Amino acid sequence: MAQVLRIATRLAQHQAYSYRHDLNVPAFPDDQPVIVYDGVCVLCSRSMRIIARGDRAGRYRYMSAQSPIGQALFAHYGLDAEQFETVLLIEAGRAFGKLDAIMRIAGQLRGIYRPLGLLRVMRVLPGRLQDWCYDSIAKNRYSLFGRTDACIMPDASWRARVIE
Repeated sequence: MAQVLRIATRLAQHQAYSYRHDLNVPAFPDDQPVIVYDGVCVLCSRSMRIIARGDRAGRYRYMSAQSPIGQALFAHYGLDAEQFETVLLIEAGRAFGKLDAIMRIAGQLRGIYRPLGLLRVMRVLPGRLQDWCYDSIAKNRYSLFGRTDACIMPDASWRARVIE
């Protein structure tokens, strides 16, 4: 019986900037961290708006997982390019997923969003428990929070940081 690898393990198996050598991944600006999220998921899109507001320095760029580049990145990392089982954070050429990504992002937020950095305390949980927590919400995100027919357009405050 084959053991399923954790997403964190799958992502860590790739060298930094490995997607640059993958002919199936179109070039994109990766000089800043990029968050790849499910653009039709209401929870995911609202979360990106919160992150964009808390990211006053403009540190992050954003990309819908449904975009050609987003799908290519999911495929490059061996992830489901149709179900989008995780948010992806590409930082310094390395990919992070699930709570690893969320905790890294939350730790960078400022202003009234700074308390979200407390999510980093979840690092004390074993990896399987972290995955269970994340997966429980991810599996039910459409029924709990809704789904749109098309990607929700970002507001003007962070539209310039979106990679199409």
